[in-house]
Amino acid sequence: MVAGLFTFMNAMTLICGTKTLDLSRPAVMAIVNVTPDSFSDGGQLYRDDRVDLDKTLRAVESMLSDGADIIDIGGESTRPGASPVTTQQELDRVVPVVEAVNARFDALISVDTSTAAVITAASAVGAHLINDVRALQREGALEAAVAAALPVCLMHMQNQPASMQNNPVYTDVVTEVLKFLQQRKQACLEAGIASEQILLDPGFGFGKTLQHNLALSHGLDRFVDTGQSLLLGVSRKTMIGQLLDSNINDRLIGSVTMAVLMAQTVAHRRAQTSGSNGMILRVHDVRETVEALTVWQRTMDFKEEIDNL
Repeated sequence: MVAGLFTFMNAMTLICGTKTLDLSRPAVMAIVNVTPDSFSDGGQLYRDDRVDLDKTLRAVESMLSDGADIIDIGGESTRPGASPVTTQQELDRVVPVVEAVNARFDALISVDTSTAAVITAASAVGAHLINDVRALQREGALEAAVAAALPVCLMHMQNQPASMQNNPVYTDVVTEVLKFLQQRKQACLEAGIASEQILLDPGFGFGKTLQHNLALSHGLDRFVDTGQSLLLGVSRKTMIGQLLDSNINDRLIGSVTMAVLMAQTVAHRRAQTSGSNGMILRVHDVRETVEALTVWQRTMDFKEEIDNL
């Protein structure tokens, strides 16, 4: 079969410690928030004011069965207005879950953290990727990531979660977000992290209005052109609610539609430039996203077969 647009030309394999991630197609990252206050699913994995490990493992098993490529475990809510947590709180939430998931499943585990101690502890018990909404700017985070020798995802966020949606302003959001991410990439390169181990995330919903988010979605070609693989997350976010005038529980179709549109945009640009970078979609609804991407993949593969007859 001739590879369709869904298959990234010359796609890379991301080395994630003891595991590898095939980025010849968009990978699906499943969100596991072991927090009491995340915007969509906070508290769902809690019992008696602590993480319910058995329930969490059942949730992870379901996500893997539904087709998740990565399990992303986070212990600090970064929703708009969220309060910070202590390092010890985050360690207590995240590390036992990473260790248990690593012991139970043959899964690629990402840890969603900005904290140096959590990066170090999570990597020691089986994490394979560092996903940082603060782009390794917290004290010691960059050094901890270098020592962990794992891939890193650098995200853009204007201000901090508690204040990021208080009238965010940009002159040119795409240019400014790109500039920030390139600066953080350079800091990683200078610290010793290889370029192919760095992913970029424009940070949809993190210090952006709906207009900013839409501008970023239309400017994805410029992020692809950096040569870095991308991590994109719009699942259930306020931008989806604003587009549909819907609450958090009614954003499934909008979230999946946006994920497919982003996958198509990135794949089309990669086909134009014969690039080697891939993409990861960070989602709450794994099965629905995987099914939508599969329909799109098979449709595009068929079209390309016909075009090449």
